[in-house]
Amino acid sequence: MPERSARALRWTLLCATLLFSIGITTPMLTISKFMLMKSSFSILSGAIQLLANGRVLLFLVIAGFSILLPLLKIGVLFMLISRRMQHSEKLSRYLHLMHEYGRWAMLDVMVVAVLIVAVKLGALVTVEIHYGLYFFGASVVLIMLVTQRVVHLMDEGGR
Repeated sequence: MPERSARALRWTLLCATLLFSIGITTPMLTISKFMLMKSSFSILSGAIQLLANGRVLLFLVIAGFSILLPLLKIGVLFMLISRRMQHSEKLSRYLHLMHEYGRWAMLDVMVVAVLIVAVKLGALVTVEIHYGLYFFGASVVLIMLVTQRVVHLMDEGGR
């Protein structure tokens, strides 16, 4: 991989990591019930609340697919575009890991979409979307673009 491309990908991935961090920690949704009770939450605070309420399975799904797997993907991408990794025997193993993870790439977005649909229960409940959702969405898009570019450059370099 050319150093110029790797440097641009590292900066883009760093930006995606920052957007992801903001996206999971800042308010994403406000749910209003009966026009009296309002509850705002982020992905992180929502996951913690699920755990505190004893909903361990739902906590594992939300935290796993919306927090843990994206963080692992970011880590693997940083390793793939590092100078050391470009000449390593482990490169094909990490590329294979990225391919396997690709099947789950949109699941974090789907989790948020299902969450929005699940809480939108009718006229008595409203959902207001906040900037955390946009930061999270932007990070997912950037991570997908970096992944696509890394795989393309690695395939190109292997020919």
